[in-house]
Amino acid sequence: MIERYSLPEMAAVWSATHKTDTWLEVELLVCEGWAREGVIGQEAMERIRQARHNSQRMQEIEQETHHDVISFLRSIQEQLGAEGRFIHLGLTSSDVLDTGLAVQIKEAGRLLTSAVHDLAQAVTQAAVQYKYTLMAGRTHGIHAEPITFGLKLALWYDELRRCQQRLATALEQATVGKISGAVGTHATVPPQIEEFVCERLGLAVAPISSQTVQRDRHAHFLTTLALIGCSLEKMAQEIRHLQRTELSEVFEPFASGQQGSSAMPHKRNPELCERICGLARVLRGFSVTAMENVALWHERDISHSSAERIILPDACILLHYMLHTFTRVIQGLQVDAERMQHNLDMTGGLVYSQRILLALIDKGMGRQEAYKLVQRNAKKVWKLASNGTIQGPALLEALSEDAEVASYLSRDELQELTSNDYYVKYVDTSFKRVGL
Repeated sequence: MIERYSLPEMAAVWSATHKTDTWLEVELLVCEGWAREGVIGQEAMERIRQARHNSQRMQEIEQETHHDVISFLRSIQEQLGAEGRFIHLGLTSSDVLDTGLAVQIKEAGRLLTSAVHDLAQAVTQAAVQYKYTLMAGRTHGIHAEPITFGLKLALWYDELRRCQQRLATALEQATVGKISGAVGTHATVPPQIEEFVCERLGLAVAPISSQTVQRDRHAHFLTTLALIGCSLEKMAQEIRHLQRTELSEVFEPFASGQQGSSAMPHKRNPELCERICGLARVLRGFSVTAMENVALWHERDISHSSAERIILPDACILLHYMLHTFTRVIQGLQVDAERMQHNLDMTGGLVYSQRILLALIDKGMGRQEAYKLVQRNAKKVWKLASNGTIQGPALLEALSEDAEVASYLSRDELQELTSNDYYVKYVDTSFKRVGL
């Protein structure tokens, strides 16, 4: 079981040190590309391969230049001496920034993909475990017909598969590099260098670019993260509902020594699921900003840059955390099957009303006539339910005493119509359809 989320793995991808290390990797690969073109000699390349950036010196220079990439480049060039003239040859800042960013997105995507997979596996195990555990299906918050908790979880698993597919597609779109110069014409750096650098970094090449990789790619990625967050919110919200005192069917894990309220010692709150629901709202906000970053002036402005320094790292870290947290919830889920059955029975058989309606139609009664007949008796049972006086199969009793119903259906037939087996006969089919 995943007991606690470990921040460093994802945080390391987005650290300042890793970002500038990735910039350096891009710069050195470009130099390798120029060497392949015969522009940089082998002796100079041997010296360039030893290049390092200096974070402290970068900060000092940035106080003067107010430009992070120039500060980064100068900290390298100062160490290299004469060979420093080859660093950033023919490039513009976005060649390094966007290609480096694609590397970071690819690395973050690998972690997110693994986390979605882990959650899907946890949901799979729970779905199989509770495949035939009966509970009340609810629409509009009201009892509808019997389902199983396993079916609910299998539905989640199917949605998580779509999350995996969407994430794979979004990563494919976002993990592209560009080494095409100031406005994307390749006038100062030939396309073959771009192809070489991207291949070495494991990135696709943007077929065409301006000074930047186009931001619809990043918007696609971030909206995908937000959509995964929405799916997690839906699942977490369902557990929150099922944990309510009136239902008490499903509970998120509650550790020994954990306390739910500073004031009320009895409280056991679904705080992990509430946390996921809150963070999903933050992700949706990030997705809006990402979409607003798509429209830049002409070949480039930097209105997107400041926002991306927040939304990309934070969205990846948040979703990674949410996935780990919800996996922990699913793995530690506590299910009260007896309470589920109790709640299913609490309306005295009203959940079987449609089956009885269909049986009356099958006997030759008109649909509207049958509907009104069943509804008339259901209202009597609802009144008993609201008074808390239901005893046993109240709908069955009410229908059995209704002469009009009795002329179509015997008590034995009505008894048969209230069997739960009817509602689980296709559970296996649904599970097979989603590959469980």
